[in-house]
Amino acid sequence: MDTVRSFKGYGKVDEVEQAAFRRKTRKRIIILSISSVLLLALIIGVVAGTVSRNKKTSDPGESPASRATAAAVRSICSATRYQSSCLSTLSSANSTNPEKIFELSLTVVLNSLQKISEFPGEYAARTDDPRVREALSVCGTVLSDAVDHLNDSIAAARGGGGGIEDLKTWLSTAVTDQETCADSLREAGAAFAGEAEVLMRNSTELASNSLAIVSRIIGAIDVPIHRRRRMLGVAPPEMDMPAWVDRRLLQQAAVRPDVTVAADGSGDVRTVGEAVERIPKKSKARFVIYVKAGVYVENVVLDKSCWNVMIYGDGKNATIISGSKNFVDGTPTFSTATFVPDYGLQFGLNPPIPSPDPKHLRLITFYSISNSPAVAGRGFIARDIGFKNTAGPNKHQAVAFRSGSDQSVFYRCTFDAFQDTLYAHSNRQFYRECDITGTIDFIFGNSAVVFQNCNILPRQPLTNQFVTITAQGKKDPNQNTGISIQRCAISPLDNLSAPTYLGRPWKDYSTTVIMETSIGGFLNPRGWISWVSNVDPPSSIFYGEYRNTGLGANTANRVSWAGYKASMTASEASKYNVDSFIEGRSWLPATTVKFDST
Repeated sequence: MDTVRSFKGYGKVDEVEQAAFRRKTRKRIIILSISSVLLLALIIGVVAGTVSRNKKTSDPGESPASRATAAAVRSICSATRYQSSCLSTLSSANSTNPEKIFELSLTVVLNSLQKISEFPGEYAARTDDPRVREALSVCGTVLSDAVDHLNDSIAAARGGGGGIEDLKTWLSTAVTDQETCADSLREAGAAFAGEAEVLMRNSTELASNSLAIVSRIIGAIDVPIHRRRRMLGVAPPEMDMPAWVDRRLLQQAAVRPDVTVAADGSGDVRTVGEAVERIPKKSKARFVIYVKAGVYVENVVLDKSCWNVMIYGDGKNATIISGSKNFVDGTPTFSTATFVPDYGLQFGLNPPIPSPDPKHLRLITFYSISNSPAVAGRGFIARDIGFKNTAGPNKHQAVAFRSGSDQSVFYRCTFDAFQDTLYAHSNRQFYRECDITGTIDFIFGNSAVVFQNCNILPRQPLTNQFVTITAQGKKDPNQNTGISIQRCAISPLDNLSAPTYLGRPWKDYSTTVIMETSIGGFLNPRGWISWVSNVDPPSSIFYGEYRNTGLGANTANRVSWAGYKASMTASEASKYNVDSFIEGRSWLPATTVKFDST
């Protein structure tokens, strides 16, 4: 196995120097990054050309400062996909300071998102269709999440924490959230789905523009954003590693819980919901919930005041949180309507729709996705526990687990369902030694996610159906998202006879790689299948394989798509390892979960 290239700047550093350096680094990163884009633009003549034209066409009374500002804005906007909206919204900039222009772009996105956040309630008054109203509830949830991520991005840009990769992640999620709203309305067959997409177009374009500025900068120059990294055990506890991690939690075989759940009454409480009620509000200390062996059929909400929560059980096949709701019976793929009844009231619905309040989805949340758990927030840890949806294949979409938790860890867990088992919705996620079973698109979403040493177990679907393991949803070329399956084992759960494929591209920039994985001979030799039958996906996707083994790893008869690479190079593969793809070496060591950085 080749050693693939890892990021620079990881190692022991002088802590006194680092303490001083951190106080100055964050703002300098953004200033340096965007200044470099201006430099690149100058090199290729962008600014020179526009300034020259301005001298000929602008008002003679226009000041040199105004012309310089306009040139700076044009230079930055040249890196975006939607240059017209970029120029029109940033033209009010009264500074050539690239940091200020970038902050303005984020503020513009935030204002746009806040304006459209009321449309779910307004549109709900126009329909009595419960499925459409549920989809509007999804929109309310994800648009609120997008607003939160913009606020985080603005705080980071102003020096309040976070680096370039954080900005890319949060802006990627803001774009994904809006696409999720559109997907939900289309799925529900809402007559006004197209109209709603038009309403969101401006905010989507603006979020894409801010994302492009950051992503194109990082792609063009070497910004020293990793200097704050250090080797595990070198820096003091308050440095670098996220505050939510605790190196003891996954290291010890027996973690001391704050509350124990046991259905037979042998614990502190009988249900997970009761345990949640004991979580201290906004605690900086880790709160640990231990769930004894058993099957727990319940829906539980951890609202945004519940910080730093870990849940673990007696084993991935011993402790199970289970549900059975599904799309056929009226639940949207993304969410459900079984709890948090004040969400409908927020949008003025009468009667209210009992679905998740977006205000409560900032940090870790267990709530029903097809009556199954979900997580939204940062720093969630699950260990030795299973999540199941028992709806069955006839009920179509029935998610066992959804996660939008940034820097989340899933260790020795089981995700068991049929269609759409595991919804890795957004942000950075890591799965190690987990079992995932399903039929159609059973690993899907638009997070940046790495699966290592997992068992991926396709199962027999309904008659005349085929099996697709993945369906990745990257919508924008600058999103830092995709599915990376590394050193896993892909083999049938049962007597699988249906045609089985590694995945299908869900969106125009879908990104999925299978690396160093054992693939059984049951796989269809073509390997992959189009989303639309007999129509090749656009060349903008990236699907690849690298050093896989087993009878199903032979790529001789694979698809001939322009966006597919049957044999990735070591350099290409290195972009999708734990270190490069999710920056795992900067936060996973503190969890003590096993991982391979390359």
